[in-house]
Amino acid sequence: MADKEKKIKKKKAKEEAPAEEAAAPAERQSSRGSRKAKRTGSNVFSMFTQKQVAEFKEAFQLMDHDKDGIIGKSDLRATFDSLGRLASEKELDEMVGEASGPINFTQLLTLFANRMSGGSDDDDVVINAFKTFDKDGRIDSEKLRHALMTWGDKFSGDEVDEAYDQMEIDDKGFIDTQKLITMLTASAEDEEGGEAA
Repeated sequence: MADKEKKIKKKKAKEEAPAEEAAAPAERQSSRGSRKAKRTGSNVFSMFTQKQVAEFKEAFQLMDHDKDGIIGKSDLRATFDSLGRLASEKELDEMVGEASGPINFTQLLTLFANRMSGGSDDDDVVINAFKTFDKDGRIDSEKLRHALMTWGDKFSGDEVDEAYDQMEIDDKGFIDTQKLITMLTASAEDEEGGEAA
């Protein structure tokens, strides 16, 4: 009889537990979410596929000319030399200075992760880039088109058209500089809030 009572108590406890768990997920979820965000930053390997990590590892090994597990200034110089490009001392110092410490494989992955997530394009960089085209608060869309298709990572005509579809261009072919900068520097939360309103 004591066994039956224990079974009944266990059964009741199991039935009551889901009700308690249902009330608690909101609390747990928020703390779990914040912990997850911290973990994502500390585990850079989780940001890439295994194939990508393998490719980065191969690239790291090619760049590590002295095979000491650290990419230093001399390794970067040798890498650029092998590509037929001369790099100045200043350029090499800036590249090495981007890392918060010695550039081992994990540090290199962290640098790539920051670049891929847009970490390197601070709002100031975006603002200054577009202000170079600014004249009286407006940007000539044809001059910008020419620049996008001529310098740096060149855009195709279709890519420029696709980007321009997202911008407001007046009937004279000008883009409002401030609206463009606001659109490009808005955080995801700002954009979601703007769409909902």
